[in-house]
Amino acid sequence: MPEVKDSRVAVVTGGGTGVGAAVARALASTGWSTIICGRRLEILESVAAGFDEPGLTARVDVGDPSDVDRLFELAVETFGRVDLLFNNAGIGAPPLPIEELSVDAWRRVVDTNLTGSWLCARAAFAQMKRQSPTGGRIINNGSVSAQTPRPFSSPYTATKHAITGLTKALALEGRVHGITVGQIDIGNALTPLTAAMTEGVLQPDGSIEVESTMDVEEVAKAVLMMAELPPEANVLTMTVMANGMPLVGRG
Repeated sequence: MPEVKDSRVAVVTGGGTGVGAAVARALASTGWSTIICGRRLEILESVAAGFDEPGLTARVDVGDPSDVDRLFELAVETFGRVDLLFNNAGIGAPPLPIEELSVDAWRRVVDTNLTGSWLCARAAFAQMKRQSPTGGRIINNGSVSAQTPRPFSSPYTATKHAITGLTKALALEGRVHGITVGQIDIGNALTPLTAAMTEGVLQPDGSIEVESTMDVEEVAKAVLMMAELPPEANVLTMTVMANGMPLVGRG
């Protein structure tokens, strides 16, 4: 069990790789006690081993309500409170025409990206309301697919558009409780999941093109900036993207 210090406490979902791992490291390097969760414990433990501040790991399926409750109970038992939730866990579906995509594939994406984010926000709200002092911050990972779709991406795009609605609804609901909710839309951060972009990905005209990427550490800096704003300030939505990616005018 890590030594508990008087510090801010962050919960990062999908914290084992990519954006989640980069954000967790950035938080820990600036004094946050951080708990990261995901499906592969060995990867989570490798990330947490490099933290500057106390860290915890938990094998969690964010689409499972009991797993999510256990995650927040662990955070509070160890660190005493939750000041930040980075709602980052997400998956995609195979890039297939809608009529070829299975219903199970749709449900897996919805369960993780949307229901999982809602469940984690639900648990965070409950804890942030009852702790003393009350309040905290939630940052949802929306993706630039919350704005503009890629070809054959209906499950992922639908869930990310829904995250925008969730962010706005919870930002409104959280005001009176001192809970601040914002969203970061990320485009082409270089992670294991986006490595294919350096080799070529499908474009709306049917061509395969290499796309520009950016260092995932730039995303971590952006999330950290949002996380460390004073309670009276909020970035409701932010887009951070590779400057050369074909997002604007993607269709």
